Amino acid sequence: MTTKYCNPVANYFVFLQTMKRIAAITMVRNDDFYLRKWVEYYGRELGKENLYIFFDGTDQVIPDFCDGTHAQLHEKIGTRLVSAEKGRLKFVSGQAALLLGKGYDLVIGVDADEFLVLDPDVGKSLAAYLSEAGIGTSLSGLGLDFGQKIGEEGDITEDRPFLRQRHYAQIGTRYTKPSVISVPVEWGSGFHRIKGKNFHIDRNLYLFHFGYFDLKRLEDRFNDKSRLAQGWEKHLKKRSRAIRLVTELPARDFGRWTRFARLCQTVVRPPYAWNKPAMFELRIVVRIPDRFKDII
Repeated sequence: MTTKYCNPVANYFVFLQTMKRIAAITMVRNDDFYLRKWVEYYGRELGKENLYIFFDGTDQVIPDFCDGTHAQLHEKIGTRLVSAEKGRLKFVSGQAALLLGKGYDLVIGVDADEFLVLDPDVGKSLAAYLSEAGIGTSLSGLGLDFGQKIGEEGDITEDRPFLRQRHYAQIGTRYTKPSVISVPVEWGSGFHRIKGKNFHIDRNLYLFHFGYFDLKRLEDRFNDKSRLAQGWEKHLKKRSRAIRLVTELPARDFGRWTRFARLCQTVVRPPYAWNKPAMFELRIVVRIPDRFKDII
């Protein structure tokens, strides 16, 4: 009889060889509240040495919590919202291409208030899962836009995980983005699409968006003169819709409706952009399961 011997050291080196080099990249301006969480989360998942942060404007100060990352100031891109956003994503796309050319296998491109999350039920790290995913051009998580359920959830605080304070999100096509890339691409504004390329929504990944999940913070943004000067006022007021929807609409079953949304968004496309997802303008709010509560 032959006895198979399991060598844990050998298995460990095999594991290391199969792990891909993954970077995360973002560009921010006056957003330390979210960036702190971004560095904490992606630093834990990928290693801080694999985070690339560009500050939009040399008038900013790189905070101490970015120590260990690749953080640098950049000349401000544009003065108006639309033109600045296009220029920002053109720059970030170029930087991602450079990273892929310098030995990285994958790059995650997201805003500072966005978190690519693997369902904890999978039982793997984000890096391990992406290493095994077999990504052609890009991979998307299902977009979930968090709001604040007024009357049930209070003001957000920094000393507790976001997901212990916020429990409801709208399933949003706007945040189902091609966040993970394996080859150089040109992201459209806001990372919402890749020009000339299709997208694939993974069945275990979510993109959690927290940009408009707190009424008080949203009101403070209305008073941010630098944002108002760039034409953000209309944009910010529109985004308060997430708070209204999670407050007014009943919360539906997470598993059932996220499965439906993945199928729907994969098949249905808006007539003006074949490489963006659509969902018949359905407004579906779900309650996030407790298994996610300590992730962010």
